[in-house]
Amino acid sequence: MIEILNPTELGRAKETGTLVADILQSLKIRSTVGTNLLDIDRWAQTMIVEAGALSCYVDYEPSFGRGPFGHYICTAVNDAVLHGLPYNYTLADGDLLTLDLAVSKGGVAADSAISFIVGGSKPPESVAMISATERALNAGIAAAGPGARIGDISHAIGSVLSAAGYPINTEFGGHGIGSTMHQDPHIANTGRPGRGYKLRPGLLLALEPWVMADTAELITDADGWTLRSATGCRTAHSEHTIAITDDGAEILTLPTQAHP
Repeated sequence: MIEILNPTELGRAKETGTLVADILQSLKIRSTVGTNLLDIDRWAQTMIVEAGALSCYVDYEPSFGRGPFGHYICTAVNDAVLHGLPYNYTLADGDLLTLDLAVSKGGVAADSAISFIVGGSKPPESVAMISATERALNAGIAAAGPGARIGDISHAIGSVLSAAGYPINTEFGGHGIGSTMHQDPHIANTGRPGRGYKLRPGLLLALEPWVMADTAELITDADGWTLRSATGCRTAHSEHTIAITDDGAEILTLPTQAHP
């Protein structure tokens, strides 16, 4: 299913996107050395409920997971990259943490992810990997607009990731979003320009470049959800929800205030 939102729905999408971004930034600030992943999940739950929103994750039960997910946020540490199921783990200095959050409010969902390093240690390889996903995300957004095609976005993302030297996995990528979290079209993180669905104003897309340092192969954790790098290498993941407009693309998952 591919949805095209009307102006009223787009207004609600902006509210939801800002909420997602603000929650992520609050969680980033609170995720320090000694923080437990289960605490992050509880904080996310509280903020979602207090905002009158609904979690897109807690009851989520897709074919690729051992559902229902049962938690309010995905927390992926170091070699984990996608669908990270929160568990009893205490963050250490230098850990690379990805927080991925999707909520629905007013009948419209928004989805975003950020990767960052916990504490004062900043391993250069991890910093570079996070930067590559952020630059790829920006390139994908710049390639989006009315009349462009999904392949244009995929090509822009993949060009940045490949130039940075990272293998690219195409099993999981970006996706359409609207009244539900995961919709068509699928947006692979590499592809050929000029191919695929033509973008129209009112379309919402979640773009999410993610990489693993030295492999494109994923393995599924024993929890049935968390996807990890097959080699145990570190990973990074950046995601925004955007709306296609008459003039280009608008990022919906920006926080109300800038944060470092």
